[in-house]
Order: sequence, then C-alpha cells, then structure tokens
Amino acid sequence: MKTKKTTKQEMTLLAAVEQIVELSHDSKLELEFFRKAAKPIKYLADKLELTREQVVMMAMFIDNSDDREISLRDLAKQSGCSTTRILKYVKDIKELVSRDMVRERGCGNYRVPWYVIEAFTRNEKFEGYKNANISCDEFFGVLDDIFSIREEHEMTSELTIKRLQSLMDENKQLAFVQQVRSYGLDEEDEALLLLFAHLFVDNNDNHVGYDDIDYLFRDTRHSWNRVKSRLNSGSHELIEKKIIEYNNNDGLADSTSFRITDEAKRLLFSEMENVLVRPDASRQNLVRCETIAPKKLYFDKVVEEQIADLGRLLDEKHYADICNRMKDKGYRCGFTCLFYGAPGTGKTESVLQLARQTGRDIMQVNISQIKSKWVGDSEKNIKNVFDTYRTLVDKQKVTPILLFNEADAIIGKRMENTERAVDKMENSIQNIILQEMETLKGILIATTNLAQNLDKAFERRFLYKVKFSKPTTEAREHIWHTMLPELSADDISVLAEKYNFSGGQIENIARHYTIDTILHSDQAAALATLIRHCDSERLEKSEKRAIGFGN
Repeated sequence: MKTKKTTKQEMTLLAAVEQIVELSHDSKLELEFFRKAAKPIKYLADKLELTREQVVMMAMFIDNSDDREISLRDLAKQSGCSTTRILKYVKDIKELVSRDMVRERGCGNYRVPWYVIEAFTRNEKFEGYKNANISCDEFFGVLDDIFSIREEHEMTSELTIKRLQSLMDENKQLAFVQQVRSYGLDEEDEALLLLFAHLFVDNNDNHVGYDDIDYLFRDTRHSWNRVKSRLNSGSHELIEKKIIEYNNNDGLADSTSFRITDEAKRLLFSEMENVLVRPDASRQNLVRCETIAPKKLYFDKVVEEQIADLGRLLDEKHYADICNRMKDKGYRCGFTCLFYGAPGTGKTESVLQLARQTGRDIMQVNISQIKSKWVGDSEKNIKNVFDTYRTLVDKQKVTPILLFNEADAIIGKRMENTERAVDKMENSIQNIILQEMETLKGILIATTNLAQNLDKAFERRFLYKVKFSKPTTEAREHIWHTMLPELSADDISVLAEKYNFSGGQIENIARHYTIDTILHSDQAAALATLIRHCDSERLEKSEKRAIGFGN
C-alpha cells in the first residue's frame, strides 16, 4: 500500500497575512482567535519584530491596502467587533505609523504605503529608509519626502517633527545640520526652519507666505496661531536671530511674506554652492504683463472670433467664475490652447497681447534649455518647469500663462520601439508633459509651425485649437498701413495684392525700409524701394539638379 506524500507549504509573509485575515473574520478578536492564529501571528511577529497585536493590525491593514483610506470602522467591520474594541489597539497602530509601515491620514483614517506592500510581496521585512550619513543633496531629498507626506495629511505634526529630529541626529556630519543646531532653537522652530530651507532649495522659493507653511502645524491649531502671531509681530526666534526676514513690497516690509536672509543662506548652504548662485525661479523667463507693448493684430474673421473668445475667458472676472463652475461640475479647470500655423502669422504676438489685455504675466519655456545631454536631466528640467509654474500660480493673484513657444520639438509624434537613448528621452519628456496637462491648474499655450506632426495624444489634450493663416489681402493692407502710415493708399494696395506675405514678413520689410530712410533721407522712390525689399524677402530657391552625372 502506497503512502500519499504531503508537501508542507512554505510560510511567507503574505501567506501568514492571509491566514490571519481569514481567521479574523467575525472573530471579534477574542482570545480564541489569537489561539487559532497563533502560528502565523508568531511567524509575522518574529519576522517583523512586532507584538502579536501589532501583527494582527498590520495584517488587516494589508488586506485593505487597495483602499486609499482605511478607517478603524473598516477594521471593526472586518473582524465583527465594535469600533470601541478596535480603539484598544490604537497604541499598536501608532507604533506601525512610527515605523512608517502605515500612514495616518487624520480623522482615524490610514493607508499602507506602496513600498511596504512591495516588501511583503518580496517576502522581505520593511526596514525603513537608511538616511544616516547621507550627502546634503540627499538630505534635502528626504526633507522633500517628509514634507510631502505631511502635506498629504499622512503624518501628524508631532511625528513630522520627530522624523525631522531623527534625520538631523543621523546626519550631524553635515555643515547644514551643524548650522541649524547652532541657532539653539526648540524642535518646533527647527522644523519651521527646515521647511523654509526645503522651500528655498527644492522649490527655489524666496517668497514664503503663511499658506506655504501652515500645513506643518495644521493639526495643532494652538501651535499654529502662536507661530503665526510671532511671525506677524516680528518676535519669532527665526526673525530675531536674523535667519528669516520679511519680503519687501515697493520698499515696505510685507509681514505676510518671508525669505531666508542672505547671511543665513551663506551659512546654511555652504555645501551647496549651486543653490547660492542660481536665479530666483519665480522670476526666471517671466514676462511681466505691464512691459508688453500694445500692438494691433489683423486676422480673418474666424481667428478674430476665437482670439476674442479667449480674451473673454482670460478676463479675470470671467476666468475665476468659469474655474469655480468647472470645479462644481467635476471638470478639470486647466485651460490648454494650441496656436498653430505658418511662421510670422501672429501666434506669439497674440499670446503677448492676450496677456497684456488680461493682466497676466507669461512664464516662457526655453525648449533648448530643457534638453540636456545627461541622462535623466531633461526629464528633471521639464518637471521643474511645471513645479515652478505651480509655485507661480499659487503665489500670484492673477494666474499667469505658461507659454511653450515654438513647441514643435516636444509635442511631435512619439517614437515607437525606441532603442536610442535620445528617442527614449524625447518620449519621456512628452509623457511628462501629457501627464501635467491632465492635472494642470492654470493656462498653458503652445505655439507650433508644424501641426501636421502633432501627436494625437497632445491633440486631444488641447481644449482650444486656433489655426493662424496668412492674412487676406484686406488684412495685409491694414498691416502695411499700420507699419508704414506714410504710404499712399495706392502703394499699399499694390504691395498687398502683389505679395502674399505674413505679418512678420511685412514687419521685416517695414523695418528695413525705415532704416533706409534714416540712412538716405530719401522717400521719393518709396514704392520702388519697398518692392526691392519685398523681392529680397523671398529667398530664391536653388535650382533642382538632375540625379546622376553630367556637365
């Protein structure tokens, strides 16, 4: 008689979790449950170095990890016990939170981070991040993570301050940490200084308002009111020790906006020279609306109506109302526009005039500066563009325009089956832009001369598309008259009829003609001179040669 061989299934973290969860259903977490689940509980407790109560809570959190918010009521319902009974385990849950195995989202809601789930699927204990003896750049990367978690309501103020203290304790070798500690601040004020430093280093933010820092103390309203009162009165330690100062507004101190003092920057960021010399990102490539000169533009009726509609939309009163209504209906409130057409047809100038008329600054994107020969830098550059724009939107009362001028190089058709690193980089940049367009809060306008090469994914994401054609004869007459009002009506008619030029080409010719009149002081042969310049404007095309050899 043959004996049946049985194979014992190897225990894993997920297998132990599964067994605990199955046994927990309707168990009310009574002693009988802990007796039946003793084996998988002990396995997890030994592997993760947790108590049996912490193991049970962790198993139940893992089982609910597909939900962004797991409440104590969810755990109570799963185990068939009262919420009051689950409250007995709050201390154990807090230990899981302190180890970063579970995130606390406030109001009794929790979430399991993705990297903890990954560790369980690999059958590995989550050890937490190793943040000791790191570089200053890595230190600020960790700061960015900590403050992002706090801003997402996934860590209490108390735990955030503890994490910041631990981070500094583990990196006493850094000159930055040594300088922070040299000020003799309490833990709360040190946390606030670290937040100011993070905003300056990671966001290049020199204009920090109350809205930028209140989240650090959001669940300790008493602390925030005290901090805000001290900042407002100028009696805060950071101000008295000349670590931060008020920003200036037309020569007057603005008690609602702060920056780290130049002397404090020099002392704090001595290890990061690149931080000290870079320009203020909030002003980089920024065209102020008040500096834009008014200019009359001429279009055909369709384009004129489209531009007029955009002007009404971007008028601040309408814009704010439309954004609110879009939000109420559950729609995205970012406005994306594509201006396309031949060169010189007024695409860029239309953006400038819309900005001037609606009182909006323009953040111009230099496409050539985005692309880098170093792997990964181009992607970081394009992310920084949108991060900087988000900062501007938050800071400015009137939402600025994000302008991708001559964007052919970054919104063209994506490569398929790419092998070259350059092609992969191009696709990565485009994917980042596509994602950012989905969540945009603001106004993005792109101009291109090559709409036929536009990737379909971009085409779908542009809410407004305006095609700029070369001006009609009548429009060309208006442009000639605007550029050179001294010309006779007959001369203007001849030029408009004979040359199918764009507005940009006509402007070139007008400038050339004006230079001539200044140099030669002779306008007698105006039409002949202009015709000569018009003929020169049209570059001669080289003759086509037959393929092959010949004389």
